[in-house]
Amino acid sequence: METYDVVLLVEQELSQTDAQQVWSLHQGIHEDADQTVRYHVLLPFEDAASRIETSMGTLSGGDLMGAPAFALDDVDLDAVRQESVRQAQRHLAATIERFTALGVETDGELVSESPVGRLKSKIEEVDGREAIILTQPHVVAEFFHVDWSSQARRKLGVPVLHLLEHETFDQQAGEGEGIHGF
Repeated sequence: METYDVVLLVEQELSQTDAQQVWSLHQGIHEDADQTVRYHVLLPFEDAASRIETSMGTLSGGDLMGAPAFALDDVDLDAVRQESVRQAQRHLAATIERFTALGVETDGELVSESPVGRLKSKIEEVDGREAIILTQPHVVAEFFHVDWSSQARRKLGVPVLHLLEHETFDQQAGEGEGIHGF
């Protein structure tokens, strides 16, 4: 049986509606007796401890602002880092569970490097047939074509679909809360 591999780059935990909408795009392939669909979910996570270190370094380095209200030593950066990873793992596990409940084989991983770079390497690794990127609207990044979808379209040799998380297809088409004409 041939596998139709789809790599999903998601910005946050997907809702059940998100999972069902993605799955609806591939049900015809899954119903084919000769093919099965497999999803590979990539969930980038920010290292909150690194963000705190950077922010505190910026605050403490400025002569104009004076000393920060609290010392960086008071923050347990390792605990912040561990909690960030645990939270990202919970979001990834919930997303995988939602696809598994629909009967589709799914795996996933947390991404700490460039999201689009990892998407490209994952497509190559699994011989992916398409990439789906699910994000919140990022109007400015999309306008300047520096969003994940635009970057992926330039770098990948497979179709790239951009969907908005937590919105139905109708809402994304402008009939609900989704993006309306500019």
